[in-house]
Amino acid sequence: MSRVAAIDCGTNSIRLLIADISDGNFREITRTMEIVRLGEGVDKNKRFDPKAIERTLNAVSEFSEEIKRRGASAIRFCATSATRDAENRALFVDGVKQILGIEPEVISGDEEARLSFMGAVREIHPSDAPFLVVDIGGGSTEFVYGDSKVSAAKSVNIGCVRMSERHFKSAPVAEEDIERAIIDIDRAIDEAGRYVPLKSARTLVAVAGTATTVAAAALELESYDRYSIHQSRISSQKVAEISKHFLEMKREELAALGYMHPGRVDVIAAGALVLDRIMKAVGLSEFVASESDILDGIAWSLAN
Repeated sequence: MSRVAAIDCGTNSIRLLIADISDGNFREITRTMEIVRLGEGVDKNKRFDPKAIERTLNAVSEFSEEIKRRGASAIRFCATSATRDAENRALFVDGVKQILGIEPEVISGDEEARLSFMGAVREIHPSDAPFLVVDIGGGSTEFVYGDSKVSAAKSVNIGCVRMSERHFKSAPVAEEDIERAIIDIDRAIDEAGRYVPLKSARTLVAVAGTATTVAAAALELESYDRYSIHQSRISSQKVAEISKHFLEMKREELAALGYMHPGRVDVIAAGALVLDRIMKAVGLSEFVASESDILDGIAWSLAN
């Protein structure tokens, strides 16, 4: 029995999963998330803001205490889009090393895609293959295609934080800002389509906070419930309706939604728009919302 600790550090959030893994069996011990907005301003400045680093390292310190308390024997820390882009990433990397005593991995888009796929499809029946796994993060979106293994993948820079900072100036979002964002998003999806057969999948699996929040909205949940969301099937029509609704809402209206994490209020409209444009490009009638994602893939990688 291996007790492992997986940390996924993205542009918007940092997450910890501690699990026992043995002989292909997985038992979750604890799973937690903090919205730290590490990538705030990175798209524009190509550098981490010192306050963003401080917020994130405070969360890492809390995670370190939990890992010690739970007695995990192996730790893997993966940093993704924002850390790849930041010219002063060494400040952050050194801070993590001091706290956890391990070297954080600044993983490539391809490795991010592989880990996301590993986590996302493990619980889905093989008859639903081939799969297209879409991971909408804060800075980037990964498109991953395959059956039991990845056969094609591409990471493009259309995450919810990046799109919000680049295009959205208000809530509700102005029509001209939506139009500019759609051009940007569709261009990136077309780029992904040159590497990944977007229209060949039988099942679209969407992971991470944007997709699961859209699922919560579609299911009309009063509060966020990961067990209700996990493996739910959400129609493309619902996604379009929810995306339009989020774009039309005021910030305080979004914040008042019972299922909305406070850290997603400012970026969910952009994230939902990305998901809607992906569904239109792929042409499938629904997506499967998965609460198992790159974080689970990182945990499984420690058991291999």
